[in-house]
Amino acid sequence: MSDAYREAGVDVEAGRRAVERMKDHVARTMRPEVLGGLGGFGSLFRFEADRFDEPILVSGTDGVGTKLKVAFRTGRHDTIGVDCVAMVVNDIAAQGAEPLFFLDYFSTGKLDPGVAESVVSGIADGCVQAGCALVGGETAEMPDMYSEGEYDLAGFAVGVVDKGQMLDSTKAEAGDVILGLGSHGIHSNGFSLVRKLLFADRGWTVDDRLEDLEGWQGEVESPRPEGFENPETLGELLLTPTRIYVAAMAALREAQIDLRGVAHITGGGFDENLPRMLSDGLQARIERGSWPVSTVFKWLAQLGDLTEEDLIKTFNCGIGFALVVRDEDKQKAIDALIDAGESVFEIGAVVADDEPFALVGEGSLVR
Repeated sequence: MSDAYREAGVDVEAGRRAVERMKDHVARTMRPEVLGGLGGFGSLFRFEADRFDEPILVSGTDGVGTKLKVAFRTGRHDTIGVDCVAMVVNDIAAQGAEPLFFLDYFSTGKLDPGVAESVVSGIADGCVQAGCALVGGETAEMPDMYSEGEYDLAGFAVGVVDKGQMLDSTKAEAGDVILGLGSHGIHSNGFSLVRKLLFADRGWTVDDRLEDLEGWQGEVESPRPEGFENPETLGELLLTPTRIYVAAMAALREAQIDLRGVAHITGGGFDENLPRMLSDGLQARIERGSWPVSTVFKWLAQLGDLTEEDLIKTFNCGIGFALVVRDEDKQKAIDALIDAGESVFEIGAVVADDEPFALVGEGSLVR
């Protein structure tokens, strides 16, 4: 390698070592449609159009946001890739589509092959959960662009859906039921506020034990992902990976449920995302008390004196995915989702109203 380029801060050999360390992780995500391997100028995927009557390709891209800062603080990098995959494939699944393949973009100031491998191992874990192939990506070393030990991460995926099964805002009708699927806590949204409340305002660290922190009740939501069933430190709690709902959607297709709409509850919380699955003149009317709001959100509300409005406009509040089904299909859908390992709650209904979202009923999400 050019000594001049190394002296400028770019170690091409480190990049080669990183790619070699990634190969085994990539291999476990493979699908039969993938052609070739890593190292080409592009990734090849044989699209089997004859599986579909009228295939529609669905694409998505996203990142992890400032949850990355928590990974930097902990020095743990093997889960943040799951978040990256989840943020993309859950959006694709919300259109009714099956994710096919995924590519990542990892950039840093000085490449550490071990860190890069750890990140990609998490990406591979997420792709395995989603049933999509990790077909390639970009690892970029860019001196002076990042603080020491920091990196950025983003992903892109393509999925497919038959046109007749494509979900959009025209399908839901007044009288339909809204089901909510439980989240793994915060997922990957709202971390700028989370970091302010926990680190900037209180000076806590990722190594602090939860049992020692003000207001912590000693409980976490269920179910939890493997390895995070009983988080002991603040870092473990915050790094809990985002739940991936692709298998849940596959279970509903297998059960031939007439899905009327789906919302991935990400940035903007309930208030912004639920109306996206409805047309004008319809409202997502959500009932307080119809699901157990995750402990972590009530704790954050207490610490930051957050209002109910703050919660529903920022966080998922314990519901990572929302589904609209006909009332007559409700129990069949619930049964299929439970069999797929989901926590399912009937959280509301679609009604005729010019206000796209309403939270009704007694009580409060913050207590």
